[in-house]
Amino acid sequence: MLKILSLARSSGGRALRSLHTHAPFLSGLIPRTVRRNAAMASLYEDAVRYEPGTCVSSVGALVARSGNKTGRSPKDKRVVKEASTVDDVWWGPVNKKLSEESFAINYERAVDYLNTRERLYYRIKVRVVCARAYHALFMNNMLIRPTAEELENFGEPDFTIINAGQFPASTFTEGMTSSTSVSISFKHKQMVILGTEYAGEMKKGVFTVMHYLMPKANALSLHASCNEGRSGDVSLFFGLSGTGKTTLSADPQRLLIGDDEHVWTESGVFNIEGGCYAKCIDLSAEKEPEIFRAIRFGSVLGELDYTDKTITENTRCAYPIEHMDSAKVPCVGGHPKNIVLLTCDAFGVLPPVAKLTPAQAMYHFISGYTAKIAGTEEGVKAPVATFSACFGQPFLVWHPVKYARMLAEKLQKHNASVWLVNTGWAGGAYGVGKRISLKHSRQIIDAIHSGELEQAEYANYPVFNLQIPRSVTGVPSEILDPLQAWQGSPAEFHETIGKLAGLFSDNFTQYADQATPEITAAAPAV
Repeated sequence: MLKILSLARSSGGRALRSLHTHAPFLSGLIPRTVRRNAAMASLYEDAVRYEPGTCVSSVGALVARSGNKTGRSPKDKRVVKEASTVDDVWWGPVNKKLSEESFAINYERAVDYLNTRERLYYRIKVRVVCARAYHALFMNNMLIRPTAEELENFGEPDFTIINAGQFPASTFTEGMTSSTSVSISFKHKQMVILGTEYAGEMKKGVFTVMHYLMPKANALSLHASCNEGRSGDVSLFFGLSGTGKTTLSADPQRLLIGDDEHVWTESGVFNIEGGCYAKCIDLSAEKEPEIFRAIRFGSVLGELDYTDKTITENTRCAYPIEHMDSAKVPCVGGHPKNIVLLTCDAFGVLPPVAKLTPAQAMYHFISGYTAKIAGTEEGVKAPVATFSACFGQPFLVWHPVKYARMLAEKLQKHNASVWLVNTGWAGGAYGVGKRISLKHSRQIIDAIHSGELEQAEYANYPVFNLQIPRSVTGVPSEILDPLQAWQGSPAEFHETIGKLAGLFSDNFTQYADQATPEITAAAPAV
């Protein structure tokens, strides 16, 4: 049985998520008032009373602001270089090294700040110690909630988050390049947050921890949403924020296992989290009814007006998965039948759907092409073409090829079909073409689940050598082939697709030495 985190489940699907209400505090922490595992109503009361600008919406959600940071700060993430991890971690721009001495300074800085607060909140078995009720409620939603019996009998936490995000890091500390710091020590089993109140740092920090621990247990951690058909068929949706993982997995005809983070074990899949974290910009009951209804008492919302982009386009809501009408609880399922690689192509040259060979599946998984959507990270104001290994590079700890090899083994063993689905632009690049409608993306996913696309007639799409269906029920045939949908000249189209193919080729050079000849041959023709 895997005894790792409060949000980890064993390979048999039993949740390991207990808290211990009498555990000692962190070294040096001397709190005045402590809210241990506070009730939801109590967190609401504290947030409204003590946190300026916080209010309750008309549907009962807590509306809270995260200060100057409205997205993650991946350039400020650090992993402590320690004897136990030095040979495992994929060091480089994703996992920047931090000395044990600098981590100790950040820890002391965070504890000193928390000791100045009137009240603290904490939760375990991932224990979260923080000074904002908003943060406590957010993580109550995002982690798996324990039973009363588990609260009494678990023991010490396996990982602790010390969130002093209102207090800046010192730029005089070695390894700090700004006043923001998210640092992780696997030796001390701690994460320290300074200089950012964006709650998503805690969620993704835990995901980073799982990306290190799960492969050690021969389980594959995945940046993917997951749902299950009434017959028990499971689908995984890979993709970065903004590509449609949450939206497309929220299907009223299927059961939701989770919207963002999962692990694939020898027994099937399980959701790492106990809640969902949906983008809310332009949310409506008509476009996304299940998510719209999920926002009620117990939810944490970033903005009252879903159309207001003044502060950020990354307005989100965190809510317990039980708020979804179609949630499957406990959040476990069998081995996936379909794997969907979601991309948001800002160039407008990738097809809305293509069926991938096993080699192509590995190539596109390792490449992780998409466009960053405005608001998902600091400084991103418009879509930017990017490559993110395994569709989650900021959260990887091991080398990407390790995750890719594990996925390849599981695909082969369980004979899953893999699809590339573009939820980006058609008819032209961003600014000229139009975003593929959510209605058509849903119909494509429906055709995958019904088996229609397994039986479809396919045509070869040049340069990327993809197999694209000639028809999909409910989807205009002209948008299935990007060349037919292109509004400009053929010469402009061929120039654009050649440019994107070149970007794929340039990006993949960093993995070519470890890729098999079959995977390398699946690259687009440049």
